[in-house]
Amino acid sequence: MTGAPVRIAPSLLSADFGRLADAVATCEGADAEWIHFDVMDGRFVPNLTVGPIVLKALRGLTKLPFDVHLMIEEPLRTAEQYLDAGAARLAVHVEAEAHLHRFAQLVRSRGASPGVAINPGTSLVLLDEAVRFVDFILVMTVNPGWGGQSFLPGSVARVRELSDLIRSRGAACEIAVDGGVSPANAGALASAGAGHLVAGASVFGRGDVAAGVAALREAAAGLRA
Repeated sequence: MTGAPVRIAPSLLSADFGRLADAVATCEGADAEWIHFDVMDGRFVPNLTVGPIVLKALRGLTKLPFDVHLMIEEPLRTAEQYLDAGAARLAVHVEAEAHLHRFAQLVRSRGASPGVAINPGTSLVLLDEAVRFVDFILVMTVNPGWGGQSFLPGSVARVRELSDLIRSRGAACEIAVDGGVSPANAGALASAGAGHLVAGASVFGRGDVAAGVAALREAAAGLRA
């Protein structure tokens, strides 16, 4: 399968939260394309992570764009805070936001890219209209809430099914994937249609962020070239 090179977004969820500034600098030095933030509220998912104040504190430390995934209830209430803090891409869950079109309009009006995330157990049918007006779909390949989980079986086929749906609607939104992404599955995901891979444990967990990013990029290119 041919296409543009897959972009890699290291997820700070797997970084040392006591040294996030160092983690951001390391990601930039590793030639990552994005830095991914997992925002959790303890309600939509059982974990609590970072908020806009953390993004704002880190925004001036890197030129890399911020890719922000809101795993929160009522995301429209606080979406602008994340845009103010420097989010370049902002995704909300289809399960949490009834007004996806309004959300997309808001994000675009601020010069950022809107996206919609979907949980593993949620039907892709709910994205039938959204693929026409968002810039990307974030496919969760683990049940969201915690880093370091195992990649769920059937996820590659799900990405392929979404790719077919996007094509059938004449849409052009990108597919991003988050959850258990590693060199073992990056190539298959790219071949199925993913253009953006979020990875935490496979980047930060090996002790060499640059090597982790390179391994993912090489694996993705193997089946996409």
